[in-house]
Amino acid sequence: MDSSANSLINPDARMGLAGAQPGTAAAAQAGAAGVDLGGSGGGFATRFPGIPASLSQMRGNPRAPLIFAVAVLVAVVAGLILWSRAPDYKVLYSNVSDQDGGAIVAALQQANVPYKFSDGGGAILIPADQVHEMRLRLASQGLPKSGSVGFELMDNQKFGISQFAEQVNYQRALEGELQRTIESISTVKTARVHLAIPKPTVFVRDREAPSASVLVNLYPGRMLDEGQVVAITHMVSSAVPDMPVRNVTIIDQDGNLLTQPGANGSGLDATQLKYVQQIEHNTQQRIDAILGPLFGAGNARSTVSADIDFSKNEQTSENYGPNATPQQAAIRSQQTSTATEMSQGGASGVPGALSNQPPQPASAPIVAGANGASGVSTTPISDRKDSTTNYELDRTVSHTEKAIGGIKRLSVAVVVNYMRVVDAKGHATMQPLPADKLAQVTQLVKDAMGYDQARGDSVNVMNSTFTTIADPDADLPWWRTKDMIALYRQIALYAGIGAVALFLYFVMVKPALRRAFPPPPEPVAALPSPDEPVLDGLPSAAAAAAEDEVEGSLVALESDKAKYERNLEYARQIARQDPKIVATVVKSWVSDEH
Repeated sequence: MDSSANSLINPDARMGLAGAQPGTAAAAQAGAAGVDLGGSGGGFATRFPGIPASLSQMRGNPRAPLIFAVAVLVAVVAGLILWSRAPDYKVLYSNVSDQDGGAIVAALQQANVPYKFSDGGGAILIPADQVHEMRLRLASQGLPKSGSVGFELMDNQKFGISQFAEQVNYQRALEGELQRTIESISTVKTARVHLAIPKPTVFVRDREAPSASVLVNLYPGRMLDEGQVVAITHMVSSAVPDMPVRNVTIIDQDGNLLTQPGANGSGLDATQLKYVQQIEHNTQQRIDAILGPLFGAGNARSTVSADIDFSKNEQTSENYGPNATPQQAAIRSQQTSTATEMSQGGASGVPGALSNQPPQPASAPIVAGANGASGVSTTPISDRKDSTTNYELDRTVSHTEKAIGGIKRLSVAVVVNYMRVVDAKGHATMQPLPADKLAQVTQLVKDAMGYDQARGDSVNVMNSTFTTIADPDADLPWWRTKDMIALYRQIALYAGIGAVALFLYFVMVKPALRRAFPPPPEPVAALPSPDEPVLDGLPSAAAAAAEDEVEGSLVALESDKAKYERNLEYARQIARQDPKIVATVVKSWVSDEH
């Protein structure tokens, strides 16, 4: 084919060949013919000679983005799997001292247990499945070491130790045990206990009571309530013999005195105040429980005020009643004595000892027998009888001790809302309670609280309308309520997620699939014969076919890289400016085929 024939070829007829992808045979032939497909007067390898040819081939490979996307996907999945298989770390110890922390870390390194720190190094974390095992193993090594020692100090007593040293060790052990006990409270971080135990003496006048001072270091943002302070005070007082409660002093890390001077001797403690609140709360619950079903939840409010007697009173009395009649009285003891004096005749018989005998007790007179024998005859002179009866006294001894916490007086105030009445037309109105129903409510409240008029209880029931706060969403349309706004936000969230997914599909996935699996190339139309009529250098049918081919190529290659489009436009400009170049390229192709 000569240059005149080549000059008649429309440059647009071979634009698909000029825009061939790098790395193909057409691109290689075009480069051999001297056609610059780079679009800037020089090829890519000419402008960047340092880049290897393999990299250029990878850049031109349409499946490279797909391979890269698959590699990224595999890396992400592998990373997620490794992340899911990573151990869950939990706290082994927290708030340990630097010395204990170093010893614990050394023990973990020796046991090949992974660890990390949190809270600025204040906590040591290890895998969750090894926490309990490591705590037991570290405890066997005496870690973490606390700053106090307990009664284990008495285990290794040396032989021949002095009494003074033994007493000091005992005091140190007692202080350490008290310190450990106080530190077991959740609010207390650390504690220090100082005991002042005087020397024992046999003289009662010289005896002194022991005392204690306790310093507590609390966690940030926490505090000891009055009940906890009283509990610590009694615990320390009970642990040391003969130590009164008033001799225990507790302060915090800021120097605040927690034990008040009069808290142990007078006034109400936390337990008593809690008891008062419990009485009031229980009474209020009973009242609300009986009024709730009648008026509905929130339509009846009650308040209870209790006056509790915490005074301790003991009384012993001994009462004597009036004397009862002998028939009703109980005999305690009774004594009766009788004395009779008898007369005797003169002395008779032989004088001597036998005649001077004292008179014999009175006896029955000897009466002469029937034979007329003589006998001794006596006559009573006086007769006396004494009787003594002791009766039991009517005596009553009573010992009365009043229990602490008795209710002296209860005051109850109840407010009941108006009744909601709906008429026949469906209109609702609030109306006051009738007098009889209000009286029934008052009686119910008295029965629920245990009303006692003798102790001065009072009940006040009031019927009034409740002032309710209007709902801000009541006047809003349904599409502007809070629930609908929350639904809109949820729909917008899911719509945003779907939009992001579609964007990633059309921007990344779909172009990668097109480049990885391009459509099959269409057959190139044959060149026209010289006998066919030409119009503007090419036959009309061939020109239409060429244009259709170019349009199909453009549609097929519309997703290629931008540089291909630039190369194609540059090749068209060269073909329009100098058609001889196109003829030369075609001629070289034909010669290569032969």
